[in-house]
Amino acid sequence: MKALRLRLALKTGFAAGLLATGTLAAGQESSSTESESSSPSESFAGQTLDDLIPEDATENAEDWATRGRDGPSQANTAGPEADMAEADLSQEPAQVFDIDGTLDRLDVAEPEVLSPDADRPSFADIDAPTLVDLPDLAEFDLSDQLILAFPAEAGRFPEEEEFIARFRALSAIEALGTGEDTVPQLAARARSDEELLDAMLRNYGYYSGEVVRQLSGGRRGFADEADLGNELAADRDPKVRFDVLPGPQYVFGAVDLGALGRLVLDDRGPLLEAFGIASGDPVYADAIVSGEAQLRLALGESGYPFGDLGKPDLLIDHAREEGDLTLPVETGGKFAFGEVLSDDPDFLSDRHLGRIARFEAGDIYQTSLQADLRRAILATGLVSSVAITPRAISQPDGDDPGEVALDVALERAPLRTISGAAGFGTEDGFKLEAAWEHRNLFPPEGALRVRGIVGTREQLASITFRRSNFRGRDQVLSVDAFASDIETEAVDARTVALQGSFERVSNLLFQKPFSWQLGAELLYTDERNRVTNGIARPRQEYLIGGIFGRATIDGSDDLLDPRQGYRVSFFAEPEFSRSLSENSPYLRARLDASYYQPVGSTVIAARFAVASVAGADLLDIAPSRRLYSGGGGSVRGFGFQAIGPRNEFDEPEGGRSLLEAAVEARIPTGLLGGAIEVVPFFDLGSISSEARPDFDVVRAGAGVGVRYKTSFGPIRVDVGAPLNPTPTDAPVVVYVSLGQAF
Repeated sequence: MKALRLRLALKTGFAAGLLATGTLAAGQESSSTESESSSPSESFAGQTLDDLIPEDATENAEDWATRGRDGPSQANTAGPEADMAEADLSQEPAQVFDIDGTLDRLDVAEPEVLSPDADRPSFADIDAPTLVDLPDLAEFDLSDQLILAFPAEAGRFPEEEEFIARFRALSAIEALGTGEDTVPQLAARARSDEELLDAMLRNYGYYSGEVVRQLSGGRRGFADEADLGNELAADRDPKVRFDVLPGPQYVFGAVDLGALGRLVLDDRGPLLEAFGIASGDPVYADAIVSGEAQLRLALGESGYPFGDLGKPDLLIDHAREEGDLTLPVETGGKFAFGEVLSDDPDFLSDRHLGRIARFEAGDIYQTSLQADLRRAILATGLVSSVAITPRAISQPDGDDPGEVALDVALERAPLRTISGAAGFGTEDGFKLEAAWEHRNLFPPEGALRVRGIVGTREQLASITFRRSNFRGRDQVLSVDAFASDIETEAVDARTVALQGSFERVSNLLFQKPFSWQLGAELLYTDERNRVTNGIARPRQEYLIGGIFGRATIDGSDDLLDPRQGYRVSFFAEPEFSRSLSENSPYLRARLDASYYQPVGSTVIAARFAVASVAGADLLDIAPSRRLYSGGGGSVRGFGFQAIGPRNEFDEPEGGRSLLEAAVEARIPTGLLGGAIEVVPFFDLGSISSEARPDFDVVRAGAGVGVRYKTSFGPIRVDVGAPLNPTPTDAPVVVYVSLGQAF
């Protein structure tokens, strides 16, 4: 820093010294004879910069700058104010510095002539640019403010339709309203949309494309619209037009997937197919993202639990119009399933978790099967969270896969539940229900449930043991003992029963295309028809035993709210009944079928049911085992079990055959975000005393319902009216339940 200041001071002092010398020559006489006899140019001749600057100048440059060449003059001693006062500026200077003569004596070297560079063409050899004719463009009006134009030639831009849809969703102009106050914003957003279009062109592989932005309208116009005759002067609404010129579409060149290329063909082929990108394909950015996700999934589904993908890199070569893709892939080795290990074996054992799993030890590892096991454990309701981590037990050896164990970390959920409900229904009257349940009283998954009901028409006490996932996935063993007293429109029964079943169930998490149930029951019941006009019908005791089976084929798309597909269910139970010392064997059978067909946003649903009790007379069958129709699950508009033959006291007797049909339209309304549906319906049913329908008693009902969609299924409210009622039928019946009617 000191050296820099010294150099600045020397330069300043030298310039000030020259100025002082010129001032003396112009304004007054000097005591120096040399100053009178020689010109400044002669005095400076042959001298260097060191000769002109004395040694003491470096010690005090500012003091030297105020002095003459050889020392202080009289003018200088008087100070700058005296110099300015005494100087006569009207006179010509006595001596003038001859700068031209000084420059003539300078020795300046001639510049070197450079030889031409063979690698650089001269300007004469460069062709002048020529204007290229733009292709014919087709316009698309996205809004009153926005126009896109693309090449009109067919096939020039095959992604045009998708391109427009994506731009419409992302455009800043599209999000802007209209009006005079939006004109400045329109211009600003036009620049943003231009950048968006450039990025979208690259997304589709058009790396040399061009976007031309044009802004028109707004406050501009013509002073005199009459100059244009009958035509409008101009469209003064502001508009933005983008001419999108895609240019050539780049394709993938080299595709490097790291370790994937070193796998055997049988493993490499499916993984490459899942990735879906090969040399020569258009350079779609979306394809890279999608291919990366699909490859990651395919690795896990092909036995590579420890596979890993690095960050993709795309190198664009404009000369080749290609992009070279590099995606580092590490497979981590191929593995097969080993053991499933629980961190809480006393709660859910390793053996039980192995039964839940849909794979066996030795099967090639699949990520989806690991995720399925996690969902199955959560479906037990016994845990609040589950984490499954694959752990290598042995490494792959040649073509033999390694072995991976699944470590299952469980967090127990509350196991005891107390529940209750209270309500009123036109079918059931008042009802109060309470239940207590321990879901893992007998590990693993052995639940005990105690339930009680007190109501106008029903009293019940029951105890149920239920073992879920019994000896296999989604298999349930249950034993139920109960005592009940039920009084309905047709039945007055006091029953004690013991039932047991083994079934493969379908549930909300795992809807099965085929499910089944096998079981047996033994019950004692004391029954009579209802009391009419104060006259009690005689009671009759029955001892009934039976073995039953049920099979269901489910081709619908949802368990609680199907929109398309079908369901078919068949039930059969051979029973043996003993009453009044008489034995009566018979067969109870029923077939239910439903079909769902979407018509636009509306779903047309239809149901058909047929049932029969064959092998015994009607009076030999307990009233509770006969067939009835009517209610929210059969023929809406009628009361529960209200349809069927009646005795002389107008009491429903029930029958030995049943035929039902129903059709409804589930029409969305758009209310509450589409959660509300309106459902007009028409139902009919027939009950016969014979084993085959004779259509002696046919009842029909119609009405309209409302469905409120929730995450766990629709809540149903139906209002039905009988079309051919009997004197005992109500004019309107309301039904409330969870799920669709069928």
